[in-house]
Amino acid sequence: MGIESTSSPQKAVATGSKTRTEEPVKPSASARAGIADNFQSFLTLLTTQLNHQNPLDPLNVNQFTQQLVQFAQVEQQLKGNTLLERLVEAQKSTQSTQALMLVGRTAVVDGSDASLAKGGSAVWNLRSPKSATATVSVRNVTGQLVYSATRALNSGDTSFSWDGQASNGAMCPPGQYRLVVDAKDIGGKSIAVAAEAQGVVESVDLTKSPIMLSIGGRNYPLDSVRRVIHASARV
Repeated sequence: MGIESTSSPQKAVATGSKTRTEEPVKPSASARAGIADNFQSFLTLLTTQLNHQNPLDPLNVNQFTQQLVQFAQVEQQLKGNTLLERLVEAQKSTQSTQALMLVGRTAVVDGSDASLAKGGSAVWNLRSPKSATATVSVRNVTGQLVYSATRALNSGDTSFSWDGQASNGAMCPPGQYRLVVDAKDIGGKSIAVAAEAQGVVESVDLTKSPIMLSIGGRNYPLDSVRRVIHASARV
């Protein structure tokens, strides 16, 4: 009879005292359940094989033991796979619940693109390794510079809010804007400053993998969220 092991690229099939190899066939869900839940049937088949073996060419004890071991390994692997699938489904369910709870709340996500709403402000969080002086530049979706200013950055997090007023005094239309930061420490040496965008989670797409959040009309994976803040709190 044949035993298929998920840990081997081939399966061994014993017929009498002969053994041949066959290419593996991926078991269906019903086949996996049959193997995992019918150990007694397997033993019955082996017993039948022993009762009808050729007396002149009996089944080798080593082959018999190997078949038992193979079945036990397959059974354990299938049960392990089933448990893993349940854990993955539980994790997905937890992530979905967490994502849905973010709708309507303000989230801080990785990235330098933020949304400017009509009558609102685009907000970023700047994370600097040390105190520095930075030139912050805001560019529109075409890459055109619309606003530039100099800001003092503290070591750690510094919030930067832009109300949409361009450097020439005109008001920019709502949409996506990118923040570019050129920072230098007290010695004039350039330093890297990480930018994080802040916005309200408008919707959640649970059909995507990973789960996607819509913030200011832009999609972000759930794992890009760094923290969630109260609407009245400051970053």
